[in-house]
Amino acid sequence: MKRYKWALGFMAIALILGIGFMQGNKAEAGDGLKLGSKAPMADVKMTATDGKTYTITSVKGKHGTLVIFSCNACPWVKNWEDRISEIGNAYQEKGVGVIVINANDPSRVPEDSYDEMVKRAKDKGFAFPYVVDETSDIAREFGATRTPEVFLFDAEGSLVYHGAIDDNAADAKAVEAHYLKEALNAIVAGKPVPMAETKALGCTVKLRRSDS
Repeated sequence: MKRYKWALGFMAIALILGIGFMQGNKAEAGDGLKLGSKAPMADVKMTATDGKTYTITSVKGKHGTLVIFSCNACPWVKNWEDRISEIGNAYQEKGVGVIVINANDPSRVPEDSYDEMVKRAKDKGFAFPYVVDETSDIAREFGATRTPEVFLFDAEGSLVYHGAIDDNAADAKAVEAHYLKEALNAIVAGKPVPMAETKALGCTVKLRRSDS
């Protein structure tokens, strides 16, 4: 009887560990957008800091579309923000549509309110739309989990790069690998992206409640 109880206890522990392991693997692997995918919810209207509404489709450029999930409050975003502005403004002029999306819940992070977004866009000189994902559903459909997190689509609308801006958030002068710029240069030239995926580093997206 003792041996039987011991076996049952061992099986229960193994089952719990197995479930935890599978859940851990799922969380680590993530449910993010796969390379080659089209942008989900591309026709959903979002309000930008200029008071106008935009969709991912409406900003599409002849060479492709750059979608960045960002915010105001995250220290990682603040470190990369000048580069985001510089890259977004420059490549918009080169025929790449650019849209930056804030999916954070301002009730959780007051600095991510719309009014603060307006100030940030002006201070940083964004020439591209900085918009609100009012339900966080677009972030959910993309599988975006970090701010900033980059999704770059080519002229055919296929995802060709996903990940980080570059390899050094803290020091722009110390960057050795310009992941996003290299990917953008490739799609503008009609060439394959040299590195299609990197790890997105940043703060977690503070999603709104799905029933709100």
